[in-house]
Amino acid sequence: MRRKRTTGGLTVNAVAGTHVVLLGLDLAEAQRRGCLGFAIQREDHTEHERYWLSGTKTFKETDPGLGPGGRVSSRKHPFQSFQWADYSAKPEHDYTYTVIPLYGKPAKLEEGTGVGVRVTTETELGTPHSVFFNRGAVASQEYARRFQNADPDEAGEAAFRWLSRGLLEGFVAFVGRANGGAFGLYGAVYEFQWPAALKAVKDAAATGAKVRVVYDGIPGGSGPRKRNEAAVARAKVMGLCTPRTTGKIMHNKFFVLTRNDTPIAVWTGSTNLTENGIFGHSNCGHIIEDRAVASAYLDYWNELKDSPARDAETEWVAQNNPNPPEAWAEDLTEVFSPRKGLTVLEWYATIAGSAKKALFMTFAFGMHKSFQRVYAQNDGVLRFALMEKEGNGAGLEQGKKDIRRIRALPNVVVAVGNNIVMNSFDRWLKEKRQLTAEANVRYIHTKTMLVDPLGPAPGVVTGSANFSEASTNANNENMVLVRSDRRVADIYVGEFMRLHSHYAFREAVAIARARGDTAWQPQYLAPTDVWQADSFKAGHARFLRRRYFAGL
Repeated sequence: MRRKRTTGGLTVNAVAGTHVVLLGLDLAEAQRRGCLGFAIQREDHTEHERYWLSGTKTFKETDPGLGPGGRVSSRKHPFQSFQWADYSAKPEHDYTYTVIPLYGKPAKLEEGTGVGVRVTTETELGTPHSVFFNRGAVASQEYARRFQNADPDEAGEAAFRWLSRGLLEGFVAFVGRANGGAFGLYGAVYEFQWPAALKAVKDAAATGAKVRVVYDGIPGGSGPRKRNEAAVARAKVMGLCTPRTTGKIMHNKFFVLTRNDTPIAVWTGSTNLTENGIFGHSNCGHIIEDRAVASAYLDYWNELKDSPARDAETEWVAQNNPNPPEAWAEDLTEVFSPRKGLTVLEWYATIAGSAKKALFMTFAFGMHKSFQRVYAQNDGVLRFALMEKEGNGAGLEQGKKDIRRIRALPNVVVAVGNNIVMNSFDRWLKEKRQLTAEANVRYIHTKTMLVDPLGPAPGVVTGSANFSEASTNANNENMVLVRSDRRVADIYVGEFMRLHSHYAFREAVAIARARGDTAWQPQYLAPTDVWQADSFKAGHARFLRRRYFAGL
């Protein structure tokens, strides 16, 4: 849902997803002078609560002496930003956000004219799309506050629920729809190890549903074959599961639901069914209630189940899921791999380059040259990138150089996954770096691209592929392209910005610590209106962010 209001020179543009509400703010020139920031009050009409939202930054003059993990009311210590978000919103809730500019002095703040915007957050379940994101933030102050950084096994079920944030529950509910002999469930999974996920599959089969799962059982290398086999044996679902033993990496994570042998829905996304996949690094699950899409996925599953030779599989994809046209016109498009060549990867780059106002992408293992060319344009298009790391293996150092060059542009905003490692750094608690010892990815695992998500015809690309050469011409992968669905775009852009803001700050802390910067004091607010300057400097990233999120 999107709502925009302007009163007394203050503009508030609200974009509500399921668990995130973005607020883009703007002040007319006459109201800017002397403004020390914004107080924000949230009224929850669903649960009948009203309170000032809080932050961690304070005025030095009126600092209450926060201990590690402490928070303060925005009415006394306002938000000094023209883009803010509520990450504690709940699905299907009715909220009013009242934004009030504050003037005067830190010790005596005075309210200006406020603006209230009322929005209703989206449902997780919908037609044709249902979307679930986990927290993706085990490296967070909130986890440290709630669970003292204990492993979830020690902290208990509440820690798992908090980290999952409906992702595992959404998967279990989807699998549970295969209830009875009229239903079928057909899965293709890279990592198939979390007990609750395997139990859901076993329970579905016990109802009489026809259940079959193909998992990555490719020999050699560092793949998940042995861990998958052990988990399948422990869950006693060997008769329901078949290892995929050929190919490079069977990297899919999808399940097709059928009724009376007719495909009716598909679960897809980036989530491996492991502890780290569900609860650790960022992931999403996406259900599509569309028979044509589900049918295409079932055809692909039938090709995978018999472990075809790589050449035969590539030929099958070429014939049955041909390269999509350069002009992206369909509301729903599914794309499978492996393929011959990089035509599809270049097509994704073309779509990325078509953004008129803003582009948002996640990259787990560096940015391919095709996307570097898109990001390397200083053309006034706001481009965000959220990365696990700048490169992979031998390409890491060159990747760091490439990203350093790209992020120097005024219209590019990059964040790389990090955690706060010292509680002696200002007032923050020490955070966990990863959830499990064997985690190959610690922070960012989603594979998403958002093209002009706040525009009238937003584009969302999501699935299992890492926007890389290997994901195109070597691995089994699947992606879905969703066009002109504002509800889906609103959910995805809120979650993207939640993670981007989270990790951008942590990367800034890591950079400051690495250079031994003791003068940087991110815990303190500016005591004057100087904090606004960059947001009104034409061409600056904050200038572009202010205008884009305020809907200008």
